[in-house]
Amino acid sequence: MTRPFTKMMICVVPALAAFAVAACSQLSGTPTAATAQPVEKTFTVTPSNALMKVDFLTGQLQGVTITERVDPKSGTMVDPPELRGTLKLKNVSADQSARLIGGKLLFLDAKGQPIPFAKDRGDTGFTFSSFDTQRLDPGQETSQPIHVPFPRGGLQANDLQTVRLNLTYLPSAYREQTVNYAVSLKGQG
Repeated sequence: MTRPFTKMMICVVPALAAFAVAACSQLSGTPTAATAQPVEKTFTVTPSNALMKVDFLTGQLQGVTITERVDPKSGTMVDPPELRGTLKLKNVSADQSARLIGGKLLFLDAKGQPIPFAKDRGDTGFTFSSFDTQRLDPGQETSQPIHVPFPRGGLQANDLQTVRLNLTYLPSAYREQTVNYAVSLKGQG
């Protein structure tokens, strides 16, 4: 009697395992109606193309938006707000070069005071990381994507009044010089 039982178990166990795997994959693959996906809320900062001039560098913060993800049912924040945009810079000097190091954004309220961040929100600094964006010779342009935390308190109506950019760079004299070498040409043959 042990042989028929063993044969039956050999057939039944793989069938049960296959059924269990199929049931689990169906459960994990389809979201239930009770699970709501977070909704991304986007706020456009106006003007979205702010012009700036720093010494011999001119530029713009372009396409500046603030995004956060919120649970649609409860209204609670899933992902905290972040500012995204592009910093475009141009060297308008004829005789200066700049080595771009980094920058930091500060968000100011109507009184000119920084809008406070929640604890552990990180830094609003960024660095110019690639060689293409680090050195800016006369007449050259570069762009740097910006993706930094934004204070949730700044999303209140009329709270954000100013975005301040602190730019760190090393200026250096840019020179072109000409050197003549005296040469002579001797014929062969």
